Amino acid sequence: MVAYVRAGALAAAALLLTGVLAGCEDGADDKPGKAGKSPAGTPASSTAPSSAEPSADAGAKPLPAALTSQRLDWRRCKAAEGETAPGSAWRCATVEVPLDYAKPEGDTIGIALIRKEARDKSRRLGSMLFNFGGPGGSGVSILPRAAASYGTLNSRYDLVGFDPRGVAQSAGVRCRTDEEQDTTNRDVDMTPDTAAEETAFMKDGAGFGAGCERRSGKVLPHVGTTNAARDMDLIREVLGDRKLTYFGMSYGTELGGTYAHLFPAKVGRTVFDAVVDPTADSTGHARNQTTGFQRALENYLKDRGQDPEKGTRRIAALLKRIDAEPLPTGTGRKLNESLAITGIVLPLYSKDNWPTLTQALDEAESGNGSTLLQLADSYNGRDENGHYDTQSHSQRAISCADSKARPTAAQARALLPEFTELSPVFGPFLAWDTAGWCSDWPVAGEHDTPEASAPGAGPVLVVGTTGDPATPYEGARKMADELGKGVGVLLTNKGEGHGAYGGSGCVTSTVNAYFLDGKVPADGKTCS
Repeated sequence: MVAYVRAGALAAAALLLTGVLAGCEDGADDKPGKAGKSPAGTPASSTAPSSAEPSADAGAKPLPAALTSQRLDWRRCKAAEGETAPGSAWRCATVEVPLDYAKPEGDTIGIALIRKEARDKSRRLGSMLFNFGGPGGSGVSILPRAAASYGTLNSRYDLVGFDPRGVAQSAGVRCRTDEEQDTTNRDVDMTPDTAAEETAFMKDGAGFGAGCERRSGKVLPHVGTTNAARDMDLIREVLGDRKLTYFGMSYGTELGGTYAHLFPAKVGRTVFDAVVDPTADSTGHARNQTTGFQRALENYLKDRGQDPEKGTRRIAALLKRIDAEPLPTGTGRKLNESLAITGIVLPLYSKDNWPTLTQALDEAESGNGSTLLQLADSYNGRDENGHYDTQSHSQRAISCADSKARPTAAQARALLPEFTELSPVFGPFLAWDTAGWCSDWPVAGEHDTPEASAPGAGPVLVVGTTGDPATPYEGARKMADELGKGVGVLLTNKGEGHGAYGGSGCVTSTVNAYFLDGKVPADGKTCS
């Protein structure tokens, strides 16, 4: 439940919790001649007719004019379920896209958009599209709450968020009821120790997929990242931008890499922050995150003046005790091992929340699971009334539509020694997660690893943070290499947490200079 997709699951909870809501912003159409110089000419995102430049998207057919020439009806936004409506500066619209890009004249679905127009209209550069991660994060909900972080960019860009297909207001996938989810969180052991627990774990994974098929069967085969990238290109065209200006965080970097591969000639000013490793398959992602979360935990323990090895053993022993006897909480619900691990994961996303982790662990050591349960509920999208959001539903549907991998219980069990050696705290959880996530999924996956090569694309600024737990730093270098020479530009942030924009002054000023002035930093620049 913590794989980078979960890291994305943490997107809504973790991004807002950390306050480092690194947005996704689209880039302009000019290609700077060399690092640090602002190119002459009109930004790539400037309003202009779409050109006939080629793309690598051989799997899609030409779209009908009814879709490419549609006019958006921007209106005051209504409140989403369980939320308040955004302020008067925001407007919402729906763009129609093909349900199946192989049948563009067939059924369509609506993709929900939200926009805040540029303040300085005389110097407007175009639209900036955001994806905050997941998969499954609602840009329509998150962007208004995060917009203060992007005030400088909003001076010259329209800020645009969207709910990707299968998410929230865009034909959102639903798979189970709140009561069913509570039952799973209470009764299913995510690190099974017995044959009975293993059977229940695998049965729950299969049951989740069956629920998705019953409730969302029409859209389920079409919610993968490739189709979401095609939607982004149609959004770009309907907004009137010649090239896409984009800022993607976490899973949003995978979505952006997919877009760059499919539409390299349409890549404008683009930034990836908290970067997913495009060379890793599902087991590789789990291995990367086992390493990343253990690294973050050790950094946390060092910061608290504790020996990392001893501190890790102490937390692992605490989890074993909780597995044997769940802890009481102030809600009347019990904190089991699975919820405890989830509660430990969430505050590792930002150094600002390390004191909360200390409080939660101290309470748990004293026999009280209340704070860890609150953290787990935040991660899982559960409110105090027992209502869950559907981000985890969308997340799993998109991930399993993307990945061909369907690991068995035996394959997960075989990973346990390696993963436990990497992290006694997170390793068993993430090893088992490889099997439970897409167990008996009703839709076939598309690929083993996503394609991100983008020859001929404009420069993409790839930001990696050395202490990132969910998308470890090594993935940023691999993404920059996969994008290709002259395309991927690596910016290293020496620090902690998931995402650097808004948290590091150096990264923020570098990204702003790129988006606003076209200044591309030297490949390999380091912010500390």
